[in-house]
Amino acid sequence: MAYDFDLFVIGAGSGGISSARRAAQYGAKVGIAESWTLGGTCVNRGCVPKKLMMYASQFPEQYHAATGYGWDAVDSQFNWGQLISAVGNELQRLNGIYRNMLDKSSVQVFPHYASFVDAHTLEVGGEKITADKILIAVGGTPAMPPIPGIEYAITSDDIFHLPQQPKHAVILGGGYIGCEFACILNGLGTQVTQVIRGDKILRGFDEDIRNEIQTQMIANGIHVMTQTAIESIAKKDDGVNVGVVSHDERQHIIADVVSLAALGRKPNIEKLGLENTQVELAAGAIAVDKYNTTTEPHIFAVGDVTDKVNLTPVAISEGRAFADSQFGGNSRTMSYDNIPTAVFTSPEAATVGLTEAEAIEQYGEAGIKIYRSKFRPMFYTMPDMPIKTLMKLIVHSESDRVLGAHMVGDDAAEIIQGVAIAIKTGATKADFDATVGIHPSAAEEFVTMR
Repeated sequence: MAYDFDLFVIGAGSGGISSARRAAQYGAKVGIAESWTLGGTCVNRGCVPKKLMMYASQFPEQYHAATGYGWDAVDSQFNWGQLISAVGNELQRLNGIYRNMLDKSSVQVFPHYASFVDAHTLEVGGEKITADKILIAVGGTPAMPPIPGIEYAITSDDIFHLPQQPKHAVILGGGYIGCEFACILNGLGTQVTQVIRGDKILRGFDEDIRNEIQTQMIANGIHVMTQTAIESIAKKDDGVNVGVVSHDERQHIIADVVSLAALGRKPNIEKLGLENTQVELAAGAIAVDKYNTTTEPHIFAVGDVTDKVNLTPVAISEGRAFADSQFGGNSRTMSYDNIPTAVFTSPEAATVGLTEAEAIEQYGEAGIKIYRSKFRPMFYTMPDMPIKTLMKLIVHSESDRVLGAHMVGDDAAEIIQGVAIAIKTGATKADFDATVGIHPSAAEEFVTMR
């Protein structure tokens, strides 16, 4: 049977675009559908705008530090509208870049939602389109739990479009998204209350990272309410009333503008028409094998819709591996070992490899060694600011191989990216010790810890 396309991609986010372009480079006729804007979550309502806002939130601390270096104190006023406008302009520029990349790759873009009519046929903007292979790359969407009044809470997607800066924001959730936005808003001058169900933020991260970030967030003025459950959200004329139960005591938190729900994300599978295919789900996500093949052998899925590792670089790598395997004659799979990641809080954190708890579970407490260092970076000595950096290495006792590296502090992501290469290639603690440090730098601590 002749098909309209060799490959049709549903979703033009990071995974979809990387797959489409790579397949087109191999000579495939490729179409891609995106009902929103090109670039997906990361470019439009995730990594990129969030990082830009984080940069903006750090200037007050830098202004303060400057006085320790002889600069006069700065009396500067923040303009929320100007920031939101500037971020929007940058996103528009990036959207144009993505469109140009797809055009140069001869990928046909359909500005519509696509849904399955049958296993080889899609309805795209009222048109029936057939494809030999179909890739689902629609990403995730914020999860909205069944809390009375949850419709009055905005999600992490919406923060970039608020016309006015919140005076008091309630952040619901202690994952990395909630923590990042808590720090951003706090740094920009918003009063922030963060509500979490457990004792600590950032479940799943190394305990030292969790402790250090939570301690410093509280020191920076964020009110973190632990062991607190949300009961209700009620709309008020001037904001919202959030009902919570904290340590068996009922309380009400009044936020003048907004309550931000940051309680995780879920695969965005609604309206795909998967019931018209043999594609199966696992725990609400599209089930795929190591080649990202679904239970329909010609339908594939990459990125957050599979709910494996929800990171932009992972989706890109999965997409390229898929295209190489299906169109490039180079059968390969994505490796999920030692994926580095960062949390853009204040302070910043980054990690690669096993946490201490994971290492103990695999090798036993006696089977690992922990190297830990906590210090005040040189930058903060002259302003006499009590800001610390934490670094940690987890080492396998028998082989001396470094199993994990964790950091909280300035430029953590930039530093851990380099450390991740060493860990990915199996470096030992002796290899770290034999590496000459760059002095004076915070990064040298990773090769001087004893």
